[in-house]
Amino acid sequence: MARMFNPPHPGETIKEDILPALNLSVTEAARQLGVTRTALSRVLNGHAAISPEMARRIEAWLGTDRGGNAQLWLGMQMDYDLWTAEQRPAPKVSRAPEMAAQ
Repeated sequence: MARMFNPPHPGETIKEDILPALNLSVTEAARQLGVTRTALSRVLNGHAAISPEMARRIEAWLGTDRGGNAQLWLGMQMDYDLWTAEQRPAPKVSRAPEMAAQ
């Protein structure tokens, strides 16, 4: 399966697209999400991942009709995390033996 080249951190999408479209500051968005400004800032700047809890907050905040689907946000985070991991050397592992036929 071909992966997207360098997918953005999902916090970048919130910072560059959603907050301006809603005309919200980081402080006000954090208040509405029920998190600290620091916690939201860490996500927006790519220093923290979108957790399942944060994804649920985003879903409640935006609504699924406006792009807030929690699974979408978690998928974006997974794409970013996997792409980032693939930029490092492959881990050294021993291949598992063949499975017995049943």
